[in-house]
Amino acid sequence: MKGVILAGGLGTRLMPCTKVTNKHLLPVYNKPMIYYPLMTMVKAGLKDIMIVTGGNNAGDFLRLLGNGREFGLKDISYTYQEGEGGIADALRLAENFAEGDKIFVMLGDNIIEDDISEEVAIFEKQEKGARIFLKEVPDPQRFGVAEIRDGKVVNIEEKPKNPKTNYAVCGLYMYDSDVFDIIRTLKPSARGELEITDVNNEYIRRGTMSYTILKGWWTDAGTFESLFRASKLVAEKEGFKLS
Repeated sequence: MKGVILAGGLGTRLMPCTKVTNKHLLPVYNKPMIYYPLMTMVKAGLKDIMIVTGGNNAGDFLRLLGNGREFGLKDISYTYQEGEGGIADALRLAENFAEGDKIFVMLGDNIIEDDISEEVAIFEKQEKGARIFLKEVPDPQRFGVAEIRDGKVVNIEEKPKNPKTNYAVCGLYMYDSDVFDIIRTLKPSARGELEITDVNNEYIRRGTMSYTILKGWWTDAGTFESLFRASKLVAEKEGFKLS
């Protein structure tokens, strides 16, 4: 399985910090944000990883990460997303890199506590389909929300006013090679983007979607509030108590 980290976008919610660098290079406690999804993938056993970035500071990733030797990798692949076409639009750029293999996709501003090595191993044995990660949250209306019935995800609704459950869809996804064919069928949403929720709902329609509920904490770091929360969670995990 190959890994794809999506780290594009303009990071407008973190202005003015993102006037000078990509948001995924901002610090979360004592490391750049991009380190955390990269460490999650390496810990899960992935060795072949691509970073999809964009904006005016894409070269900063290469200066920071180089060929990935610090993470025990032989090299890291990079590609560039022009504009902001959505998560699925960014993912389609990894098709040649995937070379028909299954892929583990992670948003560059998502940080998790769990070791997901077991889930990666399970999906590698799964014949086809997709696997998503869920987390029960107090404010599901901020996220894509999974409706679960009889132990299966039956629908995902993006930012619903009246959520059917409290299970948010986290920014971690595993897909077979069909994902790129699915992306080619998508039409832009009302906000002009190709939505990853539409990709996931197509796998649900096909009956090939599985899921894992994360046990430990999960957060994104795309706003000042969540960036602070992420730093606090990481600091506490490493034994440093913030007041």
